[in-house]
Amino acid sequence: MRKLLEIVCVLLLAALVAVPFIQIIAREVIGSAIVGAEELTRFLLICTVFTAYPLVVASHENIVMSELLDNLPHRLRRALRFVIVAAGLATCGFLAWVAFQNIMGNMRGATPTLKIPFWVFMGATTFGFAGACLVHLFQMRRPNAGSGSVAL
Repeated sequence: MRKLLEIVCVLLLAALVAVPFIQIIAREVIGSAIVGAEELTRFLLICTVFTAYPLVVASHENIVMSELLDNLPHRLRRALRFVIVAAGLATCGFLAWVAFQNIMGNMRGATPTLKIPFWVFMGATTFGFAGACLVHLFQMRRPNAGSGSVAL
């Protein structure tokens, strides 16, 4: 599952780079811009960021104050790391629920130029936060004794 998500993220990133590049070439060579390229680029950026978020969490690349954690006594450090993961779990779960509620409340909305359905944008957001929520849940069940900039 992780490999598939990595492949999807790489493809999204490649498209994110390719669309503006093609737009620049079209302007210079053809002399005409591609209608909707900016909108498509924004769409790809949103999808890339939120689709990759579970991979960031799974790689323990969450931002924490590692200098503070490293200087705390072991028991306090362990408790604080648990609180960080629990807060990540609660936050991601809440944001996934809110994004899903936004999808349900705006099924007919679309972008102005390309008519990309609103639910696609919010779907990537829901997927990202729900996936991160599951990763945090897994991290709570199987804590890692890592150090440095990782949460667990």
